[in-house]
Amino acid sequence: MTRTTIVSTALLAASVLAVAPSALAGSDKPVIKEWSQLEKNDKGRKVKVYYMTIDGVMVHETDPAKQPPPPIIKPGTCSTQDRPGTAPSDAVVLFDGKDLKHWTSTREGQPTKWIVKNGAMMPTRRSGMIRSKQEFGSCQLHVEWATPAEVKGDGQGRGNSGVFLMGVYEVQILDSYGNTTYPDGQAGALYGRKVPLVNGCRKPGEWQSFDIIFHRPVFDGNKVVKRATFTVFHNGVLIHDHYELTGGTGWKGPHAVTSYRPHGDKGPIELQDHGNPVLFRNIWVRELED
Repeated sequence: MTRTTIVSTALLAASVLAVAPSALAGSDKPVIKEWSQLEKNDKGRKVKVYYMTIDGVMVHETDPAKQPPPPIIKPGTCSTQDRPGTAPSDAVVLFDGKDLKHWTSTREGQPTKWIVKNGAMMPTRRSGMIRSKQEFGSCQLHVEWATPAEVKGDGQGRGNSGVFLMGVYEVQILDSYGNTTYPDGQAGALYGRKVPLVNGCRKPGEWQSFDIIFHRPVFDGNKVVKRATFTVFHNGVLIHDHYELTGGTGWKGPHAVTSYRPHGDKGPIELQDHGNPVLFRNIWVRELED
């Protein structure tokens, strides 16, 4: 970050280090100010002491009225292959292995045909997609999934499903363990838009996880003025690093996907039924500021 320094030569006068306006193009935050002044130390000697404020708050400010501490939450626990973990205390739990009360069919007015079996949720034959009843915008989403242990098919026909943010933007689920397909459609891909940085797939039948940090797009009429961004961890490994999505991820043909289409500030989480019995467990969401 470029900074302009104004140094005072007078004793006990403040010297100010201000952030150059060009460094904050398009934003007035954070506003950083720095200065120094001569002060007496415990031995009575004059020494230079440095100060800094960020958005008007002194660095290392201990007064809670000036710099409130963050809320205290109870962290969740990690999952194992045998047992799902638990969600953080401030999360919205969408599936805890018990029932589908937080889910419905994408077919308006019809209950979902998905089922719960041995603590996991899964589609049934021709059940269609499932969506959360609650809608979300920018969020942290945790989803655990497992493709069938018995391998059938290849390419896009092997353990295919997907996680859709706002019911629109897909993070692909696929059995990509020793399975060749187009890279922007393999497990962890932002479908048709972005290849994951690495292939971190576990073996068929093993539980896997997505941790998705999603910031929604913003529209002005029919124009997108702020693109969606994705940071995604697959099995704890970073596969998308604050990637700015260039458009929609909907299927438009063998070599094309949809563009951005205006929508509201919130939408459901959706899971895809692609004809493969993919299992899901331990699904939770933490809402984030835009």
